[in-house]
Amino acid sequence: MKIVITGGAGFLGQKLARRLLQLGQIAAADDGVRRSIGEIVLIDRVAGPDLGDKRIRNVAADITDAGVMKGLIGPDVDLIFHLAAIVSGAAEADFDLGMGINLDASRQLLDLARAAGRRPRVVFTSSVAVYGGVVPPVVTDDTQLNPRSSYGVQKAIGELLLTDYTRKGFIDGRILRLPTISVRPGAPNKAASSFASGIIREPLNGQPTVCPVATDLKLWLLSPRGAIDSIIAGAELPSSALGDKRALNLPGLSVSVAEMIAALERVAGKAATDRIAYQRDPAIEAIVGSWPGAWDISRAEGLGLKADPDFDAIVRAYVEDDLPKARA
Repeated sequence: MKIVITGGAGFLGQKLARRLLQLGQIAAADDGVRRSIGEIVLIDRVAGPDLGDKRIRNVAADITDAGVMKGLIGPDVDLIFHLAAIVSGAAEADFDLGMGINLDASRQLLDLARAAGRRPRVVFTSSVAVYGGVVPPVVTDDTQLNPRSSYGVQKAIGELLLTDYTRKGFIDGRILRLPTISVRPGAPNKAASSFASGIIREPLNGQPTVCPVATDLKLWLLSPRGAIDSIIAGAELPSSALGDKRALNLPGLSVSVAEMIAALERVAGKAATDRIAYQRDPAIEAIVGSWPGAWDISRAEGLGLKADPDFDAIVRAYVEDDLPKARA
């Protein structure tokens, strides 16, 4: 089996690749049979690190380059994880860049998968940013899309395209709407929600940080561990389990910023939370505050997907999985 991961040098792409290597096999067809993974192609603007496994092929390429991508998305590809994206804050600041990567490159990818004639399974990671404005107290998979950012619009259009390409029989697509991922390893990025990791990650690494939103703001959160488990589980779902509703809101936790900080103190002590300063940023609050904070996850749970047990567990997962690497 051949798998392609766009955004393969990013933290989720790397964690996904490592987990797939550990599993060694995956079910990517409706017969439900787990087949051995022969090759994983990681595509990103920069080559990812050497994972020390001959099944990995790192490709440094711009996913907008049709010529390069055509050579990578052929009839031998069974499964595509489309993770590559320009994050929310960057897509808002640079409209053309966001449209080029988040929308134009996504359609190109779908067209190449269609042209290959294999009807590969395509997993598209979308976002809570497809919702916004006035939303019901609890959001369901059927809640109307109403994005309030360029990033959210680009993701919403991508969802519609993937659904139609699936309806036409070109691909077997599934859309996984990711909650905000916390705690992300590495340096802060330009996502509007970057603080949701920064207010935990930086204090745990002995660094000061700034919380740019009111502490009563609620976020829908999922750990990197939970995200990878859900992405793989979503890839393995039989097409019949999704029917014509290809989008699935992934399980997560509805947690206020104050509750996040309290969990940090329980895990790491007051010395950690004392490193957090509070300086509200209206631009960040406008974007993140437009996202819903409570969800009905019964459909995802009915399909076997799971959320983290609590935010304390999310903090501990970062300490176990990524803090030693960050300090090294």
